[in-house]
Amino acid sequence: MSFKIIILGSGRGSNAKAILEAEAKGQLGEVSTVAVLSDKEEAPILELAKQFNKPSHCILCNPRKARLNPNETTAFLEVIQEYQPDLIVLAGFMKIIDPHFIQSLEGKIINLHPSLLPSFPGINSIESALTFPVKVTGCTVHWVIPEIDAGTIIDQKAVTIEASDTLETLSKKVHTAEHQLLPEVILRLSTGEIAFPN
Repeated sequence: MSFKIIILGSGRGSNAKAILEAEAKGQLGEVSTVAVLSDKEEAPILELAKQFNKPSHCILCNPRKARLNPNETTAFLEVIQEYQPDLIVLAGFMKIIDPHFIQSLEGKIINLHPSLLPSFPGINSIESALTFPVKVTGCTVHWVIPEIDAGTIIDQKAVTIEASDTLETLSKKVHTAEHQLLPEVILRLSTGEIAFPN
């Protein structure tokens, strides 16, 4: 019996690609990506879904608003509920989802964040870690709750910041860590090694 996931993303989909490649190579066990969703019609993540023969859906959202409005939330939920997923993966999804979305899928949504939470929540996290400065940053997968980047941490992967690092080099290191961590967490959730919230 497959473990069904849906990926939500707004951009180029590098983390979605890491998941889909791992799945295609048989590295994710029973995990099956059943759909990829985006809020942007031109998002490369949608083209990526086609390359892996996965259903893709674009729910157009107001680009000037950071948060999904009720109609947008309903549209996302209708598509998601068609697939009856076991897990929703936010991978570079740049919209803030509202409490109704979260409550409708309670305990089934994870997010990937490019810092070692609780340090540097919100946007520009890699740049903040570089300029703060700290010696270590990384990435975090956490459960999604209404408060932004505040849900229970599932796992993290650390990245050392070298004196020679630029925003470009540090971003590359963090993204490499993300591409390792996110598929690992999904696999462990699918096998029960990591428990879902009660």
